Amino acid sequence: MHRLFPVFISMVLLSGLSGTAHASELAYVPNNPSFGGNPLNGPVLLNQAQAQNHFTAKSDSSSSSGQTALSQFNSMLQSAILSRVSSAVTSSIVGPNGQLIPGIVETTDFRIAITNLPGGLLQIVTTDKSTGQTTQFQVNQP
Repeated sequence: MHRLFPVFISMVLLSGLSGTAHASELAYVPNNPSFGGNPLNGPVLLNQAQAQNHFTAKSDSSSSSGQTALSQFNSMLQSAILSRVSSAVTSSIVGPNGQLIPGIVETTDFRIAITNLPGGLLQIVTTDKSTGQTTQFQVNQP
């Protein structure tokens, strides 16, 4: 026999006698937050899924929204003009102290009516002149 074998056996016996073994129940803990796992795992799992996704959508010569460059430009131009009109209307209905001024503002396509309600509320009703469709909301004005 090898000389170190009895030393190894005695070490195993001593460590086995001196230590006690403890056991506990196994408990399943889900990783995915959709199934009760830790919400902080969500971004990690999403990044892993996206890294494994090799699907690429077919693209055509136009943009992903299906618009030509000209129609995209017209859409952006319309948005910019509407933004300026909205800013002009807003400046005409907001006083120097930052509070809304009751009254009616009309543009070519819209009518905006601001009326005082009891309790310090203001009601804003916007009407599309071509369709008659309205939207309304209330704001609290101190």
